[in-house]
Amino acid sequence: MMLNRPPRVAAIHDLSGFGRCSMAVIAPILSVMGVQSVSVPTAVLSTHTGGFHDPVMRDLTDYVMPALRHYQREKIDFECVYTGFLASEQQIGQCMEFIRAYPQALAVVDPVMGDHGKRYRTYNEKMCRRMRELVQEADLITPNPTEVALLLGEAYDPIPMTNQQIKTKLLKLSDLGPKEVVITGAELADMTVNNVGYDRDRNAFWRVRCSYTPVSYPGTGDIFASIVVASILKGDSLPIAMDRATQFLELSIKRTFSYGTDTRYGVMLEQTLPWLCREQVLERYEIF
Repeated sequence: MMLNRPPRVAAIHDLSGFGRCSMAVIAPILSVMGVQSVSVPTAVLSTHTGGFHDPVMRDLTDYVMPALRHYQREKIDFECVYTGFLASEQQIGQCMEFIRAYPQALAVVDPVMGDHGKRYRTYNEKMCRRMRELVQEADLITPNPTEVALLLGEAYDPIPMTNQQIKTKLLKLSDLGPKEVVITGAELADMTVNNVGYDRDRNAFWRVRCSYTPVSYPGTGDIFASIVVASILKGDSLPIAMDRATQFLELSIKRTFSYGTDTRYGVMLEQTLPWLCREQVLERYEIF
């Protein structure tokens, strides 16, 4: 059915006031790509937790379900339910209720649990187990390699993977429930860093090679997943969406790196957002 409005996303994420991550990058990216972002904050933080001392945090577990009930009473529909950082185990169950309340909506889970081989200190083993339950409800998930290991109950291994090894992980993740899986920042044995994806309906594996820059910024996973969400809602295929997200991140990271700013501040999204408004030639994706 043709909509008489932009596609609408219930974005269930935290809001970090400083640091260009989570809702601070998700909302502008969705908006500039022609998708309405409806914020459902799971927590409010003064800064993100990656390198700043003692950020102020307010857990909003008691907000999520009343917000859902209000949207239902007002008959506010969503074309996508998109979850990210969750502040409590209870919020995992709340996200499952949110997804089930909109069964026709695209369910996207970014399982924010860890990075660089380590689980975030806000997550415990029980929350990781519950996150696997949430993943079962998803149509699409976007874990990084650390989160892949946590979801599969495997030890994190930093050694670059062969094509067959990464395909096996994509298949295992899809077996948990989601029809589409994207692993971000996967190092492969050919010495490339890639965003790799699997589409179960087509039984197709995709990869987009990343141009390497020797730096790491917070919020890049949020940016990537948000672009993929908006692209798919606007009609892009999975590999096209991955390609668009990869190219935008490369542009933003290289632009920011050139200024030498503190990495804790995140990427200079304000300078690069206009790129998402242009018609781009997207042909770097490969089937493998």
